[in-house]
Amino acid sequence: MVEIIVEMSEDVLSALRRSPDEFARDLRLAAAIHWYERGEISQEKAAGIAGLDRTDFLLALAREKADAFVVDFADLEKELERG
Repeated sequence: MVEIIVEMSEDVLSALRRSPDEFARDLRLAAAIHWYERGEISQEKAAGIAGLDRTDFLLALAREKADAFVVDFADLEKELERG
């Protein structure tokens, strides 16, 4: 396991009304959603980054109003041309 340390002003945590643990959890989820929506990682990898199972990650996507399924329209068009 790799540990990443992020230095953050206490003012930020205070403004967000988050403990360091809550902030870290929110940051992991935000990063996972960002990379998943960009198509850089799979749903399974995103769930792992967020520290969730896939079901809970899907529920988190719904809470955040993020797309649960990412469609690459160029890939979809290629598939439609083949079929």
